[in-house]
Amino acid sequence: MTDPLELLQPFIEQSRWFGGKGRAFTLTGVRRLGEVPGHVADGPRVAIDLATLAYEDGGEDEYYQVPLAFYPEPQARLEHAYIGEWADGDFGTSHVYDAVHDREAMACWLRSFAAPPEGLALSFHRLPGHELDVEAHSTLFTGEQSNSSVAFGEDSLLKVFRKITPGVNPDIAIHDVLTRAGSEHVAALYGWLQCPALRQEGENGDAVLQLAMLQQFLRTATDGWDLALASVRNLFAEADLHADEVGGDFAGEAARLGEALAETHHTLADHFPVEERASDDLGALAAAMNRRLDAALDVVPDLAAHADELRHVYAALSGLPGVRVQRIHGDLHLGQTLRTVRGWKIVDFEGEPAKPLSERALPDSPWRDVAGMLRSFDYAPRVVERTWGEDQEGAIEQRAYRAAEWSTRNRDAFLAAYAGRDLTPEERTLLEAYVADKAVYETVYETRNRPTWVGIPLAAVARIGVS
Repeated sequence: MTDPLELLQPFIEQSRWFGGKGRAFTLTGVRRLGEVPGHVADGPRVAIDLATLAYEDGGEDEYYQVPLAFYPEPQARLEHAYIGEWADGDFGTSHVYDAVHDREAMACWLRSFAAPPEGLALSFHRLPGHELDVEAHSTLFTGEQSNSSVAFGEDSLLKVFRKITPGVNPDIAIHDVLTRAGSEHVAALYGWLQCPALRQEGENGDAVLQLAMLQQFLRTATDGWDLALASVRNLFAEADLHADEVGGDFAGEAARLGEALAETHHTLADHFPVEERASDDLGALAAAMNRRLDAALDVVPDLAAHADELRHVYAALSGLPGVRVQRIHGDLHLGQTLRTVRGWKIVDFEGEPAKPLSERALPDSPWRDVAGMLRSFDYAPRVVERTWGEDQEGAIEQRAYRAAEWSTRNRDAFLAAYAGRDLTPEERTLLEAYVADKAVYETVYETRNRPTWVGIPLAAVARIGVS
C-alpha cells in the first residue's frame, strides 16, 4: 500500500492552486484536522488534511489544505480527481479523491454549514439571515488558481483556501464586517470554517486556521476584466470611432466602479481602526519600494534604464506631511470585481498572495487600491492590442493609439468618481508612487509567468514621471 506522503506530494505539485511551482520541496508531514460531519449511508467519509511542505531552497515551511473523500471502492465518475489508495487510520483502506470534485463529499460541507455541529475540531460558523439550500448540487469552478471555489446551485459559493497560514484570514474578516454593515458592494458572507491552529512546544494563544468561507452566489455576475476586454475589442473593431463613440464604451462602468470602491473604503474606515502616519513612515514606505525595486532589478534587467526615475518618484514620498491608513483590499484589479444587475461587487479581500498574512492584515493607504485599478485599466487595452493579430499597414499604430485612448478615458473616469474632486498635490504624489510600485511588481510577475507580456508593464514604467 502506498504511503500517503508519496501520493500527496505529486498531487500538490501538479495542482493549479499550488503556489510554489518551480521550487523543489519535500512533503514532510500530513496532519488530520478533522472529519467533515454530515456523512450519509453509501456516501464518502470526508476529511481535511493539512500538508506541511519544506522547500529545498530554504525559507519557512508552508501549509496546504487538502480536502479528501474516502471510498471503499473505486469511483469511475471521479477518476479525474483520483489521488490514490492507502490505508487510513480513521477510515481503513480507501480509494482517496480530491473532495472538491465530488458532489457527495461537498454535500457534507453544505449540511454542516446548514446545521453547524458543536464540540468538533472543525468549527462551522454561520451568520444569521440566510437559509441554505441543502439540496443544491456542487460545481467546482475550473478557473480558480490560488484557492478552490465550489458553487452550490445558484444559492451559495464556498471558497476553500488552499495555502493556510495561522490567524484570521483577511477575506473572512473584511467580508464579515462589510456584510454586517449591509454593504452593497460585496457578496454577503454566510459563514466560515476554522479549527485550532498548529501548536509548537511552549506556544500558547488562541490562533486559528481559517479553512473556507461560504458566501452569496452572484448569479448575474460578469467578471470585470472580461467586460473591459470586450469593450476594448469593440473599440478596435470600429476603425473610425473614438472610445466615447462606440457602443461598448466602458467609462460609465469605470465611474460606477470608482464610486463602489470609495463607498467600500468609507465603510471599512467606519469599522476598522484608522491611523495617521507621520512623514517618517512615508520614508519607510519609500525605502520598502526601493527594496522591491532592487529585488526586481535582479529579475528584470530592463528595469535598470528606468531605475533613477522610479527612485525619484519614491523619494518624493519623504516630503509629504503624513498619510492616513486603514484596512483596504490590498490586491485590487479588474479581475477582483464582478458586475451584477445590482451594481459592482468587489471580491477576494485576501490581499497580495505573495505577502505574509501578518503584512496583509496591516492598514495601508486606500490609494494603493486605486493604483491597482489604474494599472488594470491600462493593462486591458494593452493585452487586446497584443493579441489582436497582424493586418493591414498602419493598423498596429492605430491600435496603439486607441489602446492609450481607452486607458486614459477609463482611468480618468474611475479616478474622478472615486475621489469626487480634484486630487491634492500630496495625493497625486502618493498615488504616482503606488502606481510605480505596482508596475515594478508586474514586471517581475510577467517575467516569471508570461515573459512575452513583460513589455506591458515595462512600457508603463517608461511613462512614469513623463508629463
